[in-house]
Amino acid sequence: MELQDYGPGYAGILSPRGDGSEVGGLLLADAPRPVGGPLVLLYSDDLDATREAIQDAGGRILQEPYAFPGGRRLHFADPSGNELGVWSSH
Repeated sequence: MELQDYGPGYAGILSPRGDGSEVGGLLLADAPRPVGGPLVLLYSDDLDATREAIQDAGGRILQEPYAFPGGRRLHFADPSGNELGVWSSH
């Protein structure tokens, strides 16, 4: 596995295809997640359209889209209350 170092606390996981794209990331959190286990991050080519689709499907946006190393992301709760994230490279 190859990583893209973004500085203290975060690294992107590079695709094994060798094309420089990222397929995930690792974040060193300040504290453990309070509930729900690991935070699963999904990828989207269009974060804004995905945000609307989440709400249309009954999900609740917990954190609006924001910039982070490697792109933008948001957090949401599915209708069962599980927290997930979605990221986009643009």
